[in-house]
Amino acid sequence: MSKPVVVSIPHELGRAEARRRIDEGVERLTGQIGAVGELRKAWAGDVLSFSLQAIGQMVTGTIAVGERDVRLEINLPGIFAMIAGKVKGRLQSEGRILLGPPKSDHK
Repeated sequence: MSKPVVVSIPHELGRAEARRRIDEGVERLTGQIGAVGELRKAWAGDVLSFSLQAIGQMVTGTIAVGERDVRLEINLPGIFAMIAGKVKGRLQSEGRILLGPPKSDHK
């Protein structure tokens, strides 16, 4: 039985920049669930659908990019459902980094 994990991440980038960052960083986000193998992804408007293998299980999800937030929904199969809370926290942390302001070297 799969368990959906839903994360909403606010941003101030605008839809186009958030979408660009998601497109470039989706591998980093999915890496938070121990994914290996080929990541398949496809955009339909401002929604990115993806699937990948993780420890022999198929993980699927969507990332909906809005003007002020991004909504990530991942369906965690079997074994991953037990660690959904931990996965959600890691996705939120990585998502905030991905959609946050660029780090400055100036102090």
